[in-house]
This record gives sequence, structure tokens and C-alpha cells, in this order.
Amino acid sequence: MTDQLPDTPRRFVAGAKCPQCQALDKVRMYRKDGMQYQECVSCGHRESMAYERQFRELETRVNRTVEEREQDVVVVKILDPEYPTK
Repeated sequence: MTDQLPDTPRRFVAGAKCPQCQALDKVRMYRKDGMQYQECVSCGHRESMAYERQFRELETRVNRTVEEREQDVVVVKILDPEYPTK
């Protein structure tokens, strides 16, 4: 597994201001080749940021192997309330 996150399409950031021209709602962000970019469609200003993944992905049933899921199987004994016990 690689630590590099996948590339993303360009998406506008609601409420963001361009750091150069201060235009509102003109900034879009995207990720390409492990770098995250921010660019203004109004003035053309562009910044890049190194994106380092420093968090652990949350464990879900989707990102676990079959062997890991099978280890979590627990046998449950169902008790009949009508059956007398001693």
C-alpha cells in the first residue's frame, strides 16, 4: 500500500478567498502526483502544498482482509428460558 493519496478532480472551495486578489468563491483545489494544489480562476494565482498523510485509516469491514474478519467470529450460545438448568 502506498502512502500517496489518489489524484482528485478540480473542485471549487465554497467561501474561500484567493490569497492574492481576494476574489471570493474563485479558488479550486485538487491533488496531483502526491501534491495538493490551490489555484484561483480569477487571477491565475497557484500554490502547492506537500500533503503528508499522518493519520491511521479507520478500520472498517471494507478495508480488512477476509482472514482478519474471520478472526472476529465468535460462537454464541443461545439459552432457552424454558429449559431447566442446574
